[in-house]
Amino acid sequence: MIYEVRTYDLKPGGVPIFEDAFAKALPHREKYSKLAAFFHTEIGPLNQVIHIWPYESLDERNEVRAAAGKDPNWPPDSQGTILHMESEIFNPAPFMRPMGGGQKQGNVYEMRIYEYQNGAMPKVLDIWGAAIEHREKFSPLAAGMYSDIGGLNKWVHIWPYKDLGERDKIRAEASATPHWPPPTREFLVNQETKVLVPASFSPHA
Repeated sequence: MIYEVRTYDLKPGGVPIFEDAFAKALPHREKYSKLAAFFHTEIGPLNQVIHIWPYESLDERNEVRAAAGKDPNWPPDSQGTILHMESEIFNPAPFMRPMGGGQKQGNVYEMRIYEYQNGAMPKVLDIWGAAIEHREKFSPLAAGMYSDIGGLNKWVHIWPYKDLGERDKIRAEASATPHWPPPTREFLVNQETKVLVPASFSPHA
């Protein structure tokens, strides 16, 4: 299993226009493969949408995208709102549950993007694998995946919350335990966070 994470920077005011067009076109696109999640940013870089697509392999991704590209209803009519597009391929961590499936998890999601030193990812995954069960006593992990194509040495973890107040409470409670956060700071190069709101049609909302 792989996940393609597509990040689009839109013109100011473009998010509702793009989401509406995407919602109308999505049933046609899902004839070929299912969407895992669709978000827009609330805190962090603004006017950004992020959609995540699962595939069994790169070959399946290429086949699906080729077939969908022939559909007259896809891609959505973005009405000139897109300024920049980025696509990255991620591998799920061994302890990650599949995204999608319609489970209601949160009203907001925090997407944390860590960049680690070259060659550190196997050790990072081991350390996270030992700690994640302790963190999930407080709230579930929506996604934990590492980059394979695109920006390298990235570790992305996504957490659902009822609201920002619950986020602050849970993060404080988890950090008060001896098990969290995982001790990977020695490998860290950079950290970034985004607070995301799922679209009404997001399967992971």
